[in-house]
Amino acid sequence: MSTKRWIRSRGVSGLVALSLCVAAPRMLAGQGAVPTKEQAADAAAFKEFSVRVQAYVKLQKTVESKLPALKPTDLPEMITAHQQALARKIREARPKAKPGDVFTDAAREAFRHVSRTALGGPRSAQSRGYMRPDGPNPNMRLAVNGIYPDTEPITAPPPELLAAFPPLPVEVAYRVVGRTLIVMDVKSRLIVDVAREILPQAP
Repeated sequence: MSTKRWIRSRGVSGLVALSLCVAAPRMLAGQGAVPTKEQAADAAAFKEFSVRVQAYVKLQKTVESKLPALKPTDLPEMITAHQQALARKIREARPKAKPGDVFTDAAREAFRHVSRTALGGPRSAQSRGYMRPDGPNPNMRLAVNGIYPDTEPITAPPPELLAAFPPLPVEVAYRVVGRTLIVMDVKSRLIVDVAREILPQAP
């Protein structure tokens, strides 16, 4: 991945964090004091999802701490070499990783619920427009522990979805491929987990 693209992706994460700080309290206030059974189940599923994401990040940091530090550089080949070494070591540390390790069944349902709500309102067209029409090939191969290809563009969820999704640590980010939601390791471009058919079909 080029340095410019990496910086751009990290910039998106910063904006996302800011929007979450603003939107989350408003959403909670709008939900009322007594959540529905579905809302309570979704909240529990998101909590478990966040725990699993944090476990991954802890593993990533442990693995990276054992690698030679990447010194500040503008040389793409050095950045790529570090990414590849980090990805290889993470794969070795989680050889049995599989879909559902982070996106549990309950978490996938929770993501579907909030996606349907966020993309079903009057701003649906605007939200979908945020996701680039020239985005990644929706039929591209996505595998846990695989590398997100450099040749494919990166699409982050629109702000409405990010405000509804659990916040992520800066080491990982949400990415959208068609209707599929993935969690991607920002430093190594490793696909941490894949959740298919999360976003509702376009009207």
